[in-house]
Amino acid sequence: MTSSDDVEANLMQMENLLERIPDSAGVRAAFFPENALYTRLIEGEKIVGVEIHDEILRALAVIAKKRRLHLHLTTPVRLEHHVYNASLHINDLGEVSPSYQKMHLFDIALVNGPSVRESDSFRHGSGLKILEIDGWKFGQSICYDVRFAELYATYARQGVDAILVPSAFLVRTGEAHWEVLLRARAIESQAYVLAPAQAGVHHGRHGGMRETYGHSLIVDPWGTVQARLTERGPAVALHTLQSDEIEKVRRQIPMKDHRRLPVSF
Repeated sequence: MTSSDDVEANLMQMENLLERIPDSAGVRAAFFPENALYTRLIEGEKIVGVEIHDEILRALAVIAKKRRLHLHLTTPVRLEHHVYNASLHINDLGEVSPSYQKMHLFDIALVNGPSVRESDSFRHGSGLKILEIDGWKFGQSICYDVRFAELYATYARQGVDAILVPSAFLVRTGEAHWEVLLRARAIESQAYVLAPAQAGVHHGRHGGMRETYGHSLIVDPWGTVQARLTERGPAVALHTLQSDEIEKVRRQIPMKDHRRLPVSF
């Protein structure tokens, strides 16, 4: 996606992407990047956040129910009077629920680059969350979380089948770190990694601009990239996850039996 600060335009973009998925493909779940419904493009602009019963989410719920499709999206969400950078799950019955709140907020200052402070607008999430779809266990995370290996070690101990990393990486950090981090997370977790990403140049309704790295990836449990989007705009990647691929990797290298250090949250 190439989201902006126009929620309605972002919804239309999501609807258009879903229309690209043929019914014949038998797709059961679609995953969108960080900031799918709202991307702040003017620093300091107040972030309100969507609420679970907002009309914008009901529109997506109608699509999910009609297509018998699970949707996973990440966007600013207001929960109990606080705003989180959060993931939402819309199941194939059209039911909307919060599924994860970002734990590690992006407070950084690059040399000769931008400074960003997510913690000025968002509250920290407080725990890991596993999402189950059709018997598959998805460990959830968001963007900057990917730099914190202990999070994924915990998911690995809980036997997740795949890890979600919806993101909006800056170009500079994306070029240096994006793929190597995602492949490392797949290898150490022996699980699939699904990383939908914002891509291209984002323009705000009232000014403001940002460029994101893109390069959405699907990585298998061996660490091999199975799908990559190089478009500088909205695009779709389709892939079938195979449980036998997970088991094959875990049989060859039984990390679960060899772990020595405890990790707890």
